[in-house]
Formats: sequence, structure tokens, C-alpha cells
Amino acid sequence: MFTGTWLFEDRTDAGRQLAETIAGEETLADPLVVALPRGGVPVAYEIAVRIGAPLDILIVRKIGAPGHAEFGLGALVDGEEPELVLNRQAILLVRPAKGYVEAETGRQHAEILRRRALYFGDRQPLSPKDRDVILVDDGIATGGTVRAAIKALRRAQPRRLLLAVPVAPKGELNELRSCVDRIICLATPAAFRAVGLHYRDFEQTSDEEVIALMKKARREDEA
Repeated sequence: MFTGTWLFEDRTDAGRQLAETIAGEETLADPLVVALPRGGVPVAYEIAVRIGAPLDILIVRKIGAPGHAEFGLGALVDGEEPELVLNRQAILLVRPAKGYVEAETGRQHAEILRRRALYFGDRQPLSPKDRDVILVDDGIATGGTVRAAIKALRRAQPRRLLLAVPVAPKGELNELRSCVDRIICLATPAAFRAVGLHYRDFEQTSDEEVIALMKKARREDEA
């Protein structure tokens, strides 16, 4: 059981703290905030509102190991051509059965299509091209999902790509620094075990909450 001090009350609190840091330190050109759903959306919403930027979503699904879904063998990123980013070291370690990765990729692609229809409807994602893009999640553990998202966003040719997360292990951030133009992270606990341990309330974000926040963000952006 975690016995230390909570860093964040909930994702909203974490987002507000991140937003203040970004607003105070960054001069952004045509900014776009991109959230990794579902947990990244409440964090990203606070940033988007604070800096007056539109909010969008990039759907990324982890390719989990057999029997251990949280251990990522790679990730699948939504897009016109969905991008599969595999962790070769993890695959060599786990040695999944022949056909497992292909089958799991197909299953996660179906989930991406479900979420895309749910979150976007007929709306197309906003283009990151030539914009300052802030990629947001509620924290980083192994970094596989974020790494896949960064690769996909780089392909879309943003002017600058920033990664903003409330909490992450220092080692993972060091590995990601060369992939983005800047990392904004509020805390890098020495004894890092899991993202949720640093929130008082880390209840799972629902699809309904994601949809409501996206609609609210669009109203704010159009006001």
C-alpha cells in the first residue's frame, strides 16, 4: 500500500498544474493539444482551456503480452494507415506463440475503430502539420504507448512536438528526450512503481467522460 504523499488529487488537478507550468514557460505557435485516451483527456482538457488551444485525441492501443495485458509488446496508433510500433526486446523476452501479435493487433484495431466512431463521429482529426503540438497523458510507466504516439505525430510534421505528463520515471523520460522538442513533467519519483499510486483518485476515465470533455473543449475553442 502507498503510504507517501499524493502528488495529485485527480487528473483534473494534475492537468491544472501542468497547464500553469506550460502557460508560464512556453510561447506557442498555433498550439494543438493532443490527448491519449482515456486517462489523458481530463489532463489535456485543462491544458487546452488554459492556453486557449483546441483539443484532439490520438487513439493508441497497447499490444499486451499473453496473460499480462499491461506488459506491452508494442502499440498500434490510429490514422489513415494505422502504425504498429513493436518492442523487439519485449517480444524476444516473452516469445509469444506464432500468430499472437497479429491476432492481438487485429483485436486492438477493432477497438480503435470502435473508439474512433464513438469519440469523433463524422469529424476528422485536426491536422498537427506546422503547429506546436502538446502530447498529453496522465503519466508514463514503460513509455511504449507514448513512444508510438510520438512516432505517429512526427510523421504528421508538427512545427514542434512537446510531451506533457504529470508524473513519470526519470529513466523513461531520458530515453524519450531525443524524440521530442521538449518534455514537461511535474514529478519523477525515485521509487516509481505505477502511475496511479501518485494520484489520490485514479478512477478509470469513462468513454462518456471523454466525449463530454471533447464537446466542452470544442465549445470553449469556438467561444
